[in-house]
Amino acid sequence: MADEHRDQIRIVQETVAGKEITFAHVMGGPAPIIYQKLGLNPQVDYRSSAIGIMNMTPSESAVIASDIAVKSGNVYLGFADRFTGTMIITGEISDVMSAMTEVVDYFRDTLGYVVCKITKR
Repeated sequence: MADEHRDQIRIVQETVAGKEITFAHVMGGPAPIIYQKLGLNPQVDYRSSAIGIMNMTPSESAVIASDIAVKSGNVYLGFADRFTGTMIITGEISDVMSAMTEVVDYFRDTLGYVVCKITKR
């Protein structure tokens, strides 16, 4: 009976309670294959487009971040997960950067979160 469980791997994911944005990155002009593999809006001008990705805890914060992002400008909400705290937005480079900045500023200044800086490549 012990042999049937020997080849199985158990993975435990744990998050530490805290109010923080742990990752915020903007990818300017990503390759079209990235949009396709992530299931994002294929009707974009890839030359001036961007993908913004953000992760936060508590994970339900992704709902608030998504609301702020889509209300801050002309961005498309590609993905929001209240279980992992991940949000992905797409749009023009300037719109994505502006939306990410709005989210980070609100979480830091109004909600008292610890935030990371927004990186861009």
